[in-house]
Amino acid sequence: MKIQEIKFYDKKDSYSIIIGKNILSVLPLKVRNLCPRAKKIAIIIDKNIPLKFRTKLARSLKKYQIDFLNFSTSEKTKSMKTVNFFLKKLLNKNYNRADLIISVGGGITSDVAGFISSIYKRGINFINIPTTLLGQVDAAIGGKTGVNSSLGKNLIGSFYQPKLVLSDTQFIHSLKKREMVCGYAEILKHSLIKDKNFFEWLKKNTKNILKKKPSALIYAIKKSCQIKLQFVKKDVNEKNLRMVLNFGHTFAHAIEVRNNYSKRTSHGEAVLAGMILVTKLSLIKKICNEKILKEVINIYKENNLSYAYKRYSSENTIKKLIPYLKNDKKNDDEKVNFILLKGIGKTTIPNKFKISIKEIKKYSKLISQY
Repeated sequence: MKIQEIKFYDKKDSYSIIIGKNILSVLPLKVRNLCPRAKKIAIIIDKNIPLKFRTKLARSLKKYQIDFLNFSTSEKTKSMKTVNFFLKKLLNKNYNRADLIISVGGGITSDVAGFISSIYKRGINFINIPTTLLGQVDAAIGGKTGVNSSLGKNLIGSFYQPKLVLSDTQFIHSLKKREMVCGYAEILKHSLIKDKNFFEWLKKNTKNILKKKPSALIYAIKKSCQIKLQFVKKDVNEKNLRMVLNFGHTFAHAIEVRNNYSKRTSHGEAVLAGMILVTKLSLIKKICNEKILKEVINIYKENNLSYAYKRYSSENTIKKLIPYLKNDKKNDDEKVNFILLKGIGKTTIPNKFKISIKEIKKYSKLISQY
């Protein structure tokens, strides 16, 4: 499959998402065109990225002063402490707004690097090179940046669009299956909230994605980016419609915070669990029917993903999540703002279903029985 390019435009910003295999060679030309006054480039890079990619980046950008800033990524290091550490590095090296920050890593790296870029001297050039499937289908696009708080996930952040997103699938081939599952969770989410035909395609091609078949990967990445950007373009700053992209994430973030961001449950596994929990809630609220729930559960079963939600299927485990639902970003009052599933490819609109903590406690038993 040829290199794919998706262009994003809104009233303030425009940038390209370039998707393909072995495409890092286009980076020098893009940097020259997009950041013509840049002299220094800070590469905030996941320390686990193989040395060969660092070498390739250093050679291709040899005309610039390069600083590799290693990042030990985890939900716990996605913090203001990390942000302050990197800000100090940039200030000590006297970076200015015409220079450039490049993020090389997964979703955590792009969230942190993007946030730093948005606040460093009120905004420095930023390019995203996502190296995980999760990053390429979700975290690296759309302009949401930020870090975690002890009270909840992604509660401190900003909206800041990159100059370019370069999604090279060669990075994905070194990922473990669990990391592939992380990205797949967001791909599945995109089909559930917007595109029934894409869901039907996933029924046939999920195994090809998890096995890293290039054509399936590139198609799934492109389709996910297109779906996400449809929502972002209409609601860049997440005032309303863009909240639909958080389908399943209300429960997922509660799972992560409840577990103190433990590696026992990855973000993707939490999202997989969250989507099942909220689909069951949708059934209880008579928003969807049992056929829809069965369709969603079947795609999990067919691809050995049921373990993700079975950990959180008992009444007791569901009740333990409830205190952590209150700090979800979509909430603007004492109730929890859920995005519910009406059918494959269709959800309720934001702010339509706000449910009190008391009601959720009452529903927890019913959720566990489905």
